[in-house]
Amino acid sequence: MFNTMKNALKTPDVRKRVLYTLLLIVIFRLGCYISVPTVNTIALSGANQGGFVQLINTISGGAFSRLSIFAMSITPYITASIVIQLLGMIIPSLEKLTKEGGEEGRNKINRYTKILTIVLALIEGLGLYLSYRPYFIGAYGPEKVLTGAIVVLSFMAGTAFLMWLGDQITNKGIGNGISILIFVGIVSGLPAGIKSIFDKLILNNHFSTTNLIIALAILLAAVILVAGVVFVQQAERRIPVQYSKKVVGRKMMGAQNTHIPLKLAMAGVMPIIFASSFMTFPAMIIQIFKSDIATQSGFLAGLYKLSIATSTTQLAEGVKVPLGYVIANALIYLLLIVGFTFFYTYATFNPAEVSSNIKKNGGFIPGIRAGKPTTQYLSSVLTKITWVGGLFLALIAIIPMFARFGALGELNLAFGGTSILIVVGVALETVQQLESYLVMRHYKGFLN
Repeated sequence: MFNTMKNALKTPDVRKRVLYTLLLIVIFRLGCYISVPTVNTIALSGANQGGFVQLINTISGGAFSRLSIFAMSITPYITASIVIQLLGMIIPSLEKLTKEGGEEGRNKINRYTKILTIVLALIEGLGLYLSYRPYFIGAYGPEKVLTGAIVVLSFMAGTAFLMWLGDQITNKGIGNGISILIFVGIVSGLPAGIKSIFDKLILNNHFSTTNLIIALAILLAAVILVAGVVFVQQAERRIPVQYSKKVVGRKMMGAQNTHIPLKLAMAGVMPIIFASSFMTFPAMIIQIFKSDIATQSGFLAGLYKLSIATSTTQLAEGVKVPLGYVIANALIYLLLIVGFTFFYTYATFNPAEVSSNIKKNGGFIPGIRAGKPTTQYLSSVLTKITWVGGLFLALIAIIPMFARFGALGELNLAFGGTSILIVVGVALETVQQLESYLVMRHYKGFLN
């Protein structure tokens, strides 16, 4: 990885992409500290920032608690992407655009996603303003309509600008624009998390052997989690393929032996991001329109508690999270991660299409007949490794959540399994992207 970074900085074209990405990251971080107009920052600093706010802060890099222009982060875009892709499975015209539209089809899907993002940003921005109205100057006077319009438009503009930043990083930077923004938002909270652990284990409780063991255990668990994620992201099953001799023009091409690499986690980190957004979306909408929902009872209160059960140790000041909601949340989260893993895996790898291409080129898998048997074999192998990869990723994301409800409950660790999965996954994808740019650069130089 370090050699890749070193070579990237030595290559002019790639170095330009890296520096451009860093510039956009700096702009993103500066925007997290720019509050929307009319917000009373002094009153906001004394507000209760626990529960759901803490979860959104992890993704937005603290922008939500400051009510900055990036308070909603990129979550409306993620939600819109989920909706569009699910609709693509139902609506034939969208499915045709996705599979057969080519570059033009992808551009249309991207346009639809952005339009839906703006609509969702309008709804979430309005709800966010209504929920935090006491912290806006002029929200109750004659100018309340104007104040609300300015605040909501500021939130929408922030989300639209983040979409643009993501596109720029993808097209002119090092790629994976949306994932990079989420990565930066999470990593920005790491120093504060480390300081919180140090303060509560060492300073506040004085130095003791028990606290030192707990701190070392947290560090060891983080290393094991990172190693596990790297193993899952890099592991692959190689399906051997043999190609027989064939005539190309006037030349006889010799037989070739190659393989199809099937990664254990072919969908990458996106199932984790989507599952996390899917779980937090109900809580976001409910919290926006009913700020005191944590202390109430009923269906909406139960749905709110279920959505944030594993993200915090308390719903509100003095209100603990029931263990039943934690277990139910973990099970739903596990199913969502596995489900999105299957969805993205089969969206990126079509066994029937791969089997058809192998047959057209005169290839076959040893011991498997070409055609339908090859398709069935690839589907069987893909299903097995996707189950293993999806369950492993889900367990890594869920197990650290229960640490909050044990001996580490007072620490309220925000940098848990989900955050580590996202950070490590995006880091690996970014390194691979840099390596691909270096390979392209090498071939261009060779051809020129």
